[in-house]
Amino acid sequence: MAECNVGQRSGRTGGRRRRGNRGDEDGDVRLSKSLSYALRHGANQMGLQIGSDGFVFVEELLAHPQFRSYSLEDVERVVNTNDKQRFKLRSHRENGCLQIRASQGHSIKVIDLELKPVLAGSPECPAEAVHGSYLRNWGSIKQQGLSRMNRTHIHLAPGLPGEDGVISGMRKDCDLAVFVDVPKALADGLEFFWSENGVLLTAGNTEGMLPPKYFSRALRLKPTRSLLSLL
Repeated sequence: MAECNVGQRSGRTGGRRRRGNRGDEDGDVRLSKSLSYALRHGANQMGLQIGSDGFVFVEELLAHPQFRSYSLEDVERVVNTNDKQRFKLRSHRENGCLQIRASQGHSIKVIDLELKPVLAGSPECPAEAVHGSYLRNWGSIKQQGLSRMNRTHIHLAPGLPGEDGVISGMRKDCDLAVFVDVPKALADGLEFFWSENGVLLTAGNTEGMLPPKYFSRALRLKPTRSLLSLL
């Protein structure tokens, strides 16, 4: 895309206005979910041009039938108010047009999400990280490990929701926390990366799994926090 509307440059909203500007909570939730699907999973099927770095031009996104009822202001508001910082906006370095991408969670293969490698023994290497899931999955997780499923990475948080500095990494309704010994996994050659919004990512082993031998403990989160057996 060589040209873009004035309102799409450098995040300014003074250009062409679209229908939308809903500003209501339900509308913003719907937009956030639609953005997550498009930017993480559906861009290719939707005919959107997604770069190897995961960015899509906002103008192209808003021209798609699924997003025509939204405005640039809607997108900027959802990005800026998202408590888990799921999205990033930037101006294209050559033409200044506004672009957006998801911070992590892709099933679409992208090459460069500006992830920061975690090195064993470095200050950025946590002793533990936690994966949020559900008690109904504990039987298979306990036996087989964590799977990246159809995504490129398994998501881990540096702590439980509500703890200092923890903004993302698991869903709020998770009732199971599986703690992972990160140094042990690194020592065995598994790779970990920090995303820009503080989520610890790993592709797991060659089969896309994080085996149970790397689990340090598991915690039932609801109704009350209690340890689960790893045996």
